[in-house]
Parts: sequence; C-alpha cells; structure tokens
Amino acid sequence: MSKADHWNAVYSQKAEAELSWHQDDPSVAIDLMKKAGLARHSSVIDIGAGTSRLMDSLLDLGIRDLSALDLSENALSASRHRLGARGQAVKWIVADITGWEPTRTYDIWHDRAVFHFLVNPTDQTAYIERLARSVSAGGHAIIATFALDGPEKCSGFPVARYSPESLAKTLGQSFALVLHQEHRHLTPWGHPQSFQYSLFRKSN
Repeated sequence: MSKADHWNAVYSQKAEAELSWHQDDPSVAIDLMKKAGLARHSSVIDIGAGTSRLMDSLLDLGIRDLSALDLSENALSASRHRLGARGQAVKWIVADITGWEPTRTYDIWHDRAVFHFLVNPTDQTAYIERLARSVSAGGHAIIATFALDGPEKCSGFPVARYSPESLAKTLGQSFALVLHQEHRHLTPWGHPQSFQYSLFRKSN
C-alpha cells in the first residue's frame, strides 16, 4: 500500500476522535506564529494539515493567504467540507512533501508531526530542501515533533524523536532556533504524548 493510500484509508475509516493526533485547539502553534510576527498580510503554509483546526483559527484571525498541504486527499476534503465557503480562501495542496515542487515562498511554515515520520535520511534531505525553498528570507518555520521522551511509533510507523537542539542541527545553518517549548498532547482518549515545538528563523 502506498503512503497516500494508507493515509486516505486512515482518514476515511476513522472518526477524528479515533485519531491519536487530533487536536481541537491549535493555540500552541498560533501563539508561536504570533511571536514570529503573524499579521493579517502574512502567508502561511501548513504541512501535513490533515483535518487540523489550524486553518479555522487563522481564518478567524483574518489571515487570507493560506495553504494546506497533505498527502491525503480525503483529509483535505474533510477540512474543505468543514470550512464551507470560508475554505475558498485556502489553497489546498494534495502532495507528498518529499516530492512537492513549491512555486512560491511563505512567511510562516508550520508542521505538526510530519517531519518526525521521515526516518530515512533521503526523505529528511528532500523535506529540508523544500523547507529552504519555501520560506522567505527572514521568515519562520514552526516544527513540532515527538520529544525525546515521546512515542517511538505513530499509526504503526516508526518516528524520529527530537530535542530542539537536535532538530536545529538536522535543519542546518540556514535556520536559527529562536525559541522552543514542550507540550504535553493528550490523545482523544486521554493518553499523554510529549511533543517539542521549535520556532526557527530563516537567515538567508
């Protein structure tokens, strides 16, 4: 089964309350975006958007230059349906981040729980290349991964766990670590998972 088929099956067969990563309130990401200078004119892309409520929150703040990328067409379709007419302000991109070809740059790149699935160095390099091409000079990236004491697997796949420092080293010198914070995510059934959220600034 391809990765796209796997994630399309997950989103078609499970309700949101059955998804361990589901998060009703993306306030941690929104707070970090505000610290990065989020404004009504900002351009934001959400990598691995799934059925996240991030687009909802950004639209509530008056942000209109929004893009949502995910491997699963089913997930993005569900988000479009939920947002209704408001979703017309979002550019929906069905793509694998390791093969996606960006055509523009963004002020803020957000990724909650995609990068840690990339355990193959080739996939990590492909991601970082697209990150570097997509974030404007002086722009920011928010990347959330499982922390060092977080789960070793998710949805049956192995994951790479990071500290803010090890993530910064992996991304390379073009991205300077600005700040970070720990976050204890509770799954819909109340199981805690340790995440780290890191905010980076692109230097060039």
